[in-house]
Amino acid sequence: MKAYDIMSASETPCLHEWRTANGDHDSCKAASSTESANHDIMSASETPCLHEWRTANGDHDSCEAASSTESANHDIMSASETPCLHEWRTANGDHDSCKAASSTESANYDIVIIGGGPAGLAAAVSAKKNGCESILILERDRELGGILNQCIHNGFGLHTFKEELTGPEYAARFIEQARELGIEYKLNTMVMDISHEKTVTAMNRTDGLFEIQAKAVILAMGCRERSRGALNIPGYRPAGIFSAGTAQRLVNMEGYLPGRKVVILGSGDIGLIMARRMTFEGAKVQVVAELMPFSGGLKRNIVQCLDDYDIPLKLSHTVVDIRGRERVEGVTIAQVDPHGKPIAGTEEEYECDTLLLSCGLIPENELSSGMGIDMNPVTSGPNVNESLETNIEGVFACGNVLHVHDLVDFVSEEATAAGKNAAQYVQTESDRNACAAEKAETNQRNASEQITLNPIDGVRYTVPHTIRIDRMSDTLTVRFRVGNVYKNCYVSAYFNDERVIHKKRPVMAPGEMEDIKLSREKLESFPNLKTITIKVEEA
Repeated sequence: MKAYDIMSASETPCLHEWRTANGDHDSCKAASSTESANHDIMSASETPCLHEWRTANGDHDSCEAASSTESANHDIMSASETPCLHEWRTANGDHDSCKAASSTESANYDIVIIGGGPAGLAAAVSAKKNGCESILILERDRELGGILNQCIHNGFGLHTFKEELTGPEYAARFIEQARELGIEYKLNTMVMDISHEKTVTAMNRTDGLFEIQAKAVILAMGCRERSRGALNIPGYRPAGIFSAGTAQRLVNMEGYLPGRKVVILGSGDIGLIMARRMTFEGAKVQVVAELMPFSGGLKRNIVQCLDDYDIPLKLSHTVVDIRGRERVEGVTIAQVDPHGKPIAGTEEEYECDTLLLSCGLIPENELSSGMGIDMNPVTSGPNVNESLETNIEGVFACGNVLHVHDLVDFVSEEATAAGKNAAQYVQTESDRNACAAEKAETNQRNASEQITLNPIDGVRYTVPHTIRIDRMSDTLTVRFRVGNVYKNCYVSAYFNDERVIHKKRPVMAPGEMEDIKLSREKLESFPNLKTITIKVEEA
């Protein structure tokens, strides 16, 4: 209480507590009298924290200088910039940053793209090539390229560039195009919120917290791996449990080997690729266990990553226990029944020091949900129309944030379409806004004329979810996944009740994306078309 009584009215508790905690009671008194004497010197725009630091260090001239400087520069400070940030900049002579921050915080762009991975880059390049000049990419990582930067294996680009590339090489092609086209981007930038009016709130170390108003937004945030917490694996929480993607980054980018004896749970593509990668690095991959009766990865990855290196794949198996306290010492694997429940008496023990989890990917849609976008419960991504536009006008989605892809080439193809459609939206939006009544009439007509895609009988979902014939191109690619392994079957599409497409497939599996092509000419030949049903039919 005694120390508290002598605290200056203008002194913050933080500074006062630091002084008293260090036994500097005299400084407290001195500060009190000094601050009282200099109270009239403090600028009206200066916070007590900065003023106290100056007076506590005897820098009275700086106080006077700061007062006049801050008054002179008061018009430079953005209305949305906090005084603390502005004072720090002016105190350090950083007047240019103040001006830059002011312009950044009030920036307007035609298209803002959330995510600088393969989808975001392809969308930006496409939008630029289709006549949109003002484009900004916001990327939370320290470099563009997304997940491709850690995928140093080959197999990318066969569809897009007609040659086999590594992940970084594939990303570099699009990064180079983006730079040549003069597309702006911000790195180390986290998007905090997107409003229904397409106001993007983001933050980084350079600009602080800022807002950007966009005419159109393209969501390209990608996806994340399912964690151990979501899998409900019993046992302790020792070191040595990684997601396959984390292990991939440690090995390929950081130069660390996570372990010497490895068990992998899940047979997604990343897990299969990491089984091979860990073998290359000298580790022993004991087994790959998969809960489902089929693999979640591509057939070619099973052959090239497991079969070629004699790594066993156990389907309908899961980890039921993890041993070890400080570090993983072993795991117990058991067979599961058709309902996914472990079967007693089928347990197998494996000694290992590392457990990698490759149990599926989840689209990063917290921002999407927050702005009120209609979400698909199967894909965990937005429902979109033929233009890859969500239920919020001017907001588009592409890549793994929309639905998880197998090949990055298909991500680029999808993102290219999204970028083109977003550019067209921006270019025509001003014309539509000129007449609100006409815009409302157009939206009402589109809602009544749209066609709904209905996935049933083995087809889990479709992208897109709805189609407006007047907005689609000559040919529309509909992508989908099946829910089981089918052999010698047909993919059929029914326009209302009439079967129009009936194509044979030798094999279809959940781990490989399928597609069918719909022509605009064919759709227009059905004037009362309301529903397109896509299903799997036995031969």
